[in-house]
Amino acid sequence: MSYQAEISRDNPSCFLFLIDQSASMEDEISLGEEVQQLASGVADSINRWLQELSIKCAKSEGIRDYYNVGVIGYGKNVGPSFVGSIADRELIPISEIADNPARLDERTKKISDGAGGLLEQSVRIPVWFDPIAEGGTPMCRAATEARRVLENWIAAHPDSFPPIVIHITDGESTDGNPTDHLNTLTSLSTSDGNVMLFNIHLSANPNATPVSFSDSPDDLPDAYSKMLFETSSPLTPAMRGLAKEHGFETSDSSRCFVLNADLVLLVQAIDIGTRPSNVLMEGPLKDVETVELGDFEDSDEVVEDEVSEDGKPEDPDWSGGDDGLR
Repeated sequence: MSYQAEISRDNPSCFLFLIDQSASMEDEISLGEEVQQLASGVADSINRWLQELSIKCAKSEGIRDYYNVGVIGYGKNVGPSFVGSIADRELIPISEIADNPARLDERTKKISDGAGGLLEQSVRIPVWFDPIAEGGTPMCRAATEARRVLENWIAAHPDSFPPIVIHITDGESTDGNPTDHLNTLTSLSTSDGNVMLFNIHLSANPNATPVSFSDSPDDLPDAYSKMLFETSSPLTPAMRGLAKEHGFETSDSSRCFVLNADLVLLVQAIDIGTRPSNVLMEGPLKDVETVELGDFEDSDEVVEDEVSEDGKPEDPDWSGGDDGLR
């Protein structure tokens, strides 16, 4: 296990989301006292993450391409799932993503009125990924497509920080046993280490209680959850540190696996799975503010304060905090 390669404009890394878009994603998930459709909750989480990553990669001259990002959806269809002008593309530099939201959606958030009460405030959310819920769960085909995409990217970036795959699913594969197909993803590698696979399983099994970053499959409710656990990558030391920041206890054997996350945990899991600790930057680390995932109120504030009228992130002199970038 290495995972020490510098992430820079000359040596970028990549994130690939593998998203279940089957009909069962119409089911609901909790968020405190509220409920939301699974597909919508996942889409909201990805859109907020994309917007925050754009801001983290911003300097005064614009967005720097430290990362390529892709989303492969699988359900009725399998393939790239961005919408708008970047639709049908596989792995896209973060600057192009930031410059090309499909639209801005109006949302409301609750803010303090200064007297112990709450007020609703309208915000505009940039959208790159829409919720879809139709068809079966062709996970084997999706993993095969992901492997093709990553093989091509690694061939062009052989010494990069290894790609990270975030796989979010709520159901069992409908096109065969996906074990070997998922294992082929983590068999791919750069000179810095193997591709990392983070499985987030939103199970309908009534015996499935929430599990976060377990180090054993023994308490998982069924063979399918255990398969996803076994195909998940071990947490790196850096990820274990981030998990601790979010209040999770882990061990050397903990895996990149979450079972039955609510939307808050879903966002925390994406943060832990996509925040390398060894990215570097040009210039001094000073006057830094850090945008963290895991808090929807903070995410909405970023949208309101940092997004211009055309949906593009403004150009703050962003230094990246502990994720400083070169």
